[in-house]
Amino acid sequence: MFENFFGNLHVQNTLEGMIARRRIQQTMLFAGLEGLGKATLARRFAARLLGSPEKIEQDDLSLPENANAILAREKLPADKRNDDPLFFGTHPDFLTFAPDGPLRQIGIPQMRLLKDFARYKPLHGERRIFLIDQADRAGEQAANSLLKTLEEPPDHLILILTAENVYDLLPTIRSRSVILNFSPLPNEEMEAFARARKLDNAERRIALSGGSPGVAASLDIDLYQKRRAAMLALLKTGAGASPYAAWLPVSEALSRSRSEKLESYLKLLYDLLRDLTVLREGGTAIRNVDLRADLKTLAQKVSRPWIIRAVAGVDEIAGLLRRNIQKTIALDGLLMQLRSN
Repeated sequence: MFENFFGNLHVQNTLEGMIARRRIQQTMLFAGLEGLGKATLARRFAARLLGSPEKIEQDDLSLPENANAILAREKLPADKRNDDPLFFGTHPDFLTFAPDGPLRQIGIPQMRLLKDFARYKPLHGERRIFLIDQADRAGEQAANSLLKTLEEPPDHLILILTAENVYDLLPTIRSRSVILNFSPLPNEEMEAFARARKLDNAERRIALSGGSPGVAASLDIDLYQKRRAAMLALLKTGAGASPYAAWLPVSEALSRSRSEKLESYLKLLYDLLRDLTVLREGGTAIRNVDLRADLKTLAQKVSRPWIIRAVAGVDEIAGLLRRNIQKTIALDGLLMQLRSN
């Protein structure tokens, strides 16, 4: 229905219905895992309402120039980022606010700027649309600032928030939003997406993507396999299937890769622990199919309580990401915790 968009037809139908009835919800929350097209569909929807899709698409955060601009801001001191809050606005009536800084958070200055911009009437037409991408990365003060706009939005303003985890948002933000849930795509739709995008190693990308078109398209397979091997080594050592000496060179290599984000490794740990759970319970539908033999052997060694503790340990680290916890300290600590159980 929306041009060049794959999957989640139920969400597309809902948005089409809003357009047909001319009853657009003022605050919408697009919820779902990374790479399901939440921000993409927000841009497509905005283009239907505002026109000039070529301008709106220039604010796609995955475009090299935008990704490089966000990366460059990580090196700026906090006061400079605060004095010049990050937003993208190629189309005058469509603004995108994205996570900023080394911790990739939505900041208070951004939400204050959003509140100021919200007062201005559209330059063209009847509406302005603001996209707050990854709104679940807003700190408490930034979220409270956003809430003030949500409580009394001007009639011309439509706010679209995206979030991987809606429960990281304030309950008052959730209650003021119409939540549209995005689901992973089934294999047939992923195959259609891969054909349309002419992806190389399509079968491999689909298997590793977990039904996420964005992940499938952007996946660096070699880097993914290198990171995954490191996290599998952590789990093997933590379960006692490998000696501690096997982890030391991996830990040393991780300490040297300072530019790599801890978050990328945590996602791999979640995937591996999911596969261990599936295999331990007698299932077969795992994501890391090429590691089936290794994972099956490991699944036979670990207990259900061990997996639960491992997931809890990863959850704890994920909760510390906003405090800029060091990667090697976090992973070494998790390993020691697993070996002591």
